[in-house]
Amino acid sequence: MNSHSNSRLIIVFFFFFILYMLVLFNLYLIQITRAPFFKALAQQQYAMTLTSTPPRAEIFDRTGTQPLALNKDSISAFITPSKLENEEGITLFLKKQFPQAFERLKKNKRSHFMYIKRRLSPQELEIIKLSAQPDIKLLKEPGRFYTLTSMGPIIGITDIDNKGLFGIEGIYNTRLAGNPTTYLLEKDARFGNFYFKRETKVEGTQGSPVTLTIDGVLQFLAYEELKDYVKQIGSKNGSILILDPKDGDVLVMANYPDFDPNNTDSLDQSFTKNRIITDSYELGSVIKAFLALAALEEKVVSPTELIDCENRLTTFVQGIRVNTTRSNGLIPFTEVLQYSNNIGVAKVAHRIGTPLYTHYRNLGFGKKTGIFPGENPGFITPPSQWSKASLNSLSFGYEIRATVLQLGQAACMIANADGFLIRPRLVKTDAPAYKEGPFFTPEALQKIRQILITTIDKGAAQKARISGYTVLGKTGTARLITNGKYDPTRHIFTFMGIIEKGSYKRVVIVFLKETAKKGLLASAIAAPLFERVAHKMLIHDKII
Repeated sequence: MNSHSNSRLIIVFFFFFILYMLVLFNLYLIQITRAPFFKALAQQQYAMTLTSTPPRAEIFDRTGTQPLALNKDSISAFITPSKLENEEGITLFLKKQFPQAFERLKKNKRSHFMYIKRRLSPQELEIIKLSAQPDIKLLKEPGRFYTLTSMGPIIGITDIDNKGLFGIEGIYNTRLAGNPTTYLLEKDARFGNFYFKRETKVEGTQGSPVTLTIDGVLQFLAYEELKDYVKQIGSKNGSILILDPKDGDVLVMANYPDFDPNNTDSLDQSFTKNRIITDSYELGSVIKAFLALAALEEKVVSPTELIDCENRLTTFVQGIRVNTTRSNGLIPFTEVLQYSNNIGVAKVAHRIGTPLYTHYRNLGFGKKTGIFPGENPGFITPPSQWSKASLNSLSFGYEIRATVLQLGQAACMIANADGFLIRPRLVKTDAPAYKEGPFFTPEALQKIRQILITTIDKGAAQKARISGYTVLGKTGTARLITNGKYDPTRHIFTFMGIIEKGSYKRVVIVFLKETAKKGLLASAIAAPLFERVAHKMLIHDKII
């Protein structure tokens, strides 16, 4: 009996010993080997991560007080397809009012969440409210509102998640958006609404505003004049650029047609371009001002020297046919510019020769200003590729393509009369304006300034005169290319103007592409718009 009892005791002992070892081994697995897993599982019961996104910073005009882009909550609508109360009712409603959402619902009937539409329009919101569909829930989401719709091509827009897509919103997205703050919260595992601890895991930063050089009020005034004028003359598109030549600040950058950044449901991509910097053209006779400046700098001509324009509309210069719009005989070089005679400027261009290319480059043509991504550098035919006709063409604005901004930059050099090329800027900073040079002498610049004053007072651009102010200017009419050939029925019209009174100076560039009326020159098309915009600007700036 004792032997048998001892055997049973030993068996029982080993049974519980093995059971105990199994418990210890299991505890080892739970507390040591699989500790990270169970720790994470426990944290899911009481710990949660919360991300707080700071409000997007504003974009201001040059005053720092007028917002051009600010925050405005938008309303979005959503449903939970897997838990619909009235599946038939919501399906019929979406099919009629939101067909795209209806198609998505058919493919996602078991989904736990589905947007009907984000950023609802007031009309769409009213339709949803009147439907009284219990399955539709509304949600507030951050969005943007733009106070000046004419700033769309400059400021750009944000996407559905309020991230910048293009323009200032895209370029400065990180600065405007800031960085989110991430919190670790510990809550009651049973009820989920008592927080024991709040710990900041990642410290975020607030977004920083961006202040532009644009004058918001002047932008509005110029844009309205441009819009009305483009419609009036039947132009395909137009642009107005106003610069402060002292520091290169862009005060106005208006394009029409453009787009409304507050309504992007049916967005035409071609209207989102800032054509002042993206489109380059052979601008025609407006380039003669810079040909004359180069000739005066090279001292191959003087303002009073008589130039033989041969008193005809067509002649040959260096064996190449040259046409002009008005016949002149033996006239001073000043009058060659005043009457915009192609024959006269072509003859002077041959005196300059290959240095003309360098002078055009020094004026900023053929290279980017650096103001904005997507900028068109333009083009100048280099001397190595010149044909017999190149010098003739370059003298009156062909074989040289430029943007409206490049033309404005070059005009700033004439306005400042110091020979430095100033870089235009769109964002206001405390840093001094960036300048290169000097490339031209004050003597040559003073001479071209006087010639351009005469062009306004006595020449083809008299419609740009403004009583009581000094106005310098030059018109440009150029043919567009159709199927590889210059089309005599399609033109662009440009006016480069500089307005001065005392220490006040402004550069104003007007550009118009085509018109319903044929056979007209820039003096009749672009100069009147310049005069209208200049009047509004002078009143706004209180320059009397």
